[in-house]
Amino acid sequence: MQSLLLIFQIISGVLLSGLVLLQVKGTGFGRVWGGNSASFSRRGLESVVFKFTFVIAFMFLAVSMASLII
Repeated sequence: MQSLLLIFQIISGVLLSGLVLLQVKGTGFGRVWGGNSASFSRRGLESVVFKFTFVIAFMFLAVSMASLII
């Protein structure tokens, strides 16, 4: 059980790090791939990544708390 929690914690930690690094401050994903849009709202893929970051962060915290209890 402990090793399974450790595997989930490592996977969620790596995913969370990648998702945070994908989020560029400023113009969003257009800046990453060379676009010139100056939109300040999250749309499309940027919105999905933003929401998925919160899901993975919650999963990481839940698995971390579970590993402390067990």
